[in-house]
Amino acid sequence: MIIKVCGMRDGRNIREAEQLAIHWMGFIFWPKSSRFVASVPDYLPRHISRVGVFVDASQEDVARHIEDYRLDIVQLHGHESPSFCASFRHVKVMKAFNIATAGDLLQTRAYEGSADYFLFDTKGKAVGGNGEKFDWSVLSAYNGQTPFLLSGGIGPDDAARVSAFRHPQCIGIDLNSRFETVPGLKDIKRLNTFIHQLNSNE
Repeated sequence: MIIKVCGMRDGRNIREAEQLAIHWMGFIFWPKSSRFVASVPDYLPRHISRVGVFVDASQEDVARHIEDYRLDIVQLHGHESPSFCASFRHVKVMKAFNIATAGDLLQTRAYEGSADYFLFDTKGKAVGGNGEKFDWSVLSAYNGQTPFLLSGGIGPDDAARVSAFRHPQCIGIDLNSRFETVPGLKDIKRLNTFIHQLNSNE
């Protein structure tokens, strides 16, 4: 299972988190986010994949961040079109969708073949998942071919629930606000404990 930790921006916190058993690290380049990365941190991960998170950014802006941060994956969290997703040839692309009901999954069909991964987040007023979970059982209606990560309010007490979730296309989870002391700063001990619990349940 891929474990992605998102919303990072402090160099020391990034270095400490990289030492954990995680695979992807996310950096948010949406100016309205409380975890917005305005400048390159003094340390960036060297041994795991770097994910850049964008919301309705221009192609030029995404391309600039890919180069400046040496991104491996681009996560698109806005209203980006399938053709926009498909335009990035040298990185992987993950398209995010906000989900509340099985009907919300229909929007993924237009993106089959345009994105390498999907991310299913909680539908709410904000662009992201608002730190809240959605009913994961609705994902049984997803029969697409694109693998996805599960997001939205996953916290320190959810290891057993994550381990119990089954879907043939689910390849990982996205962790963020429930593991923070303040926005953009992760509690390394809580993350480490959760990951150990998750791995022991596998």
